[in-house]
Amino acid sequence: MGLEAIGPKLNTSKPTPGHTVYPYLLRGLKVTHSNQVWATDITYVPMAQGFVYLIAVIDLKSRLLLNWSVSNTMEAEWCPEVFLEAVRRHGAPEILNTDQGCQFTSEVFTTAVLKD
Repeated sequence: MGLEAIGPKLNTSKPTPGHTVYPYLLRGLKVTHSNQVWATDITYVPMAQGFVYLIAVIDLKSRLLLNWSVSNTMEAEWCPEVFLEAVRRHGAPEILNTDQGCQFTSEVFTTAVLKD
């Protein structure tokens, strides 16, 4: 339908200079089973005084919400905690798909993901 919010949008997916940019692995990939590909992203929820931030981790095959969390800041340390809790509950995915935002390209996040 092409519906879109009126007003400025936050641009929170910019990589930080010096952070590694990772290749996109899903082009042409058939997702055939659970735990093959997970995706995670952060969105902001406007509040009366500022924003809260919501991160979610989903399995792309089953569309199961594996874990989520809300924070009043977008500190990078929060993101691997949410991902690692999903891994503890469901096992590690073969591929994790994220945008190239600074939280997901930060050393704290990539170290946690590459370790598991």
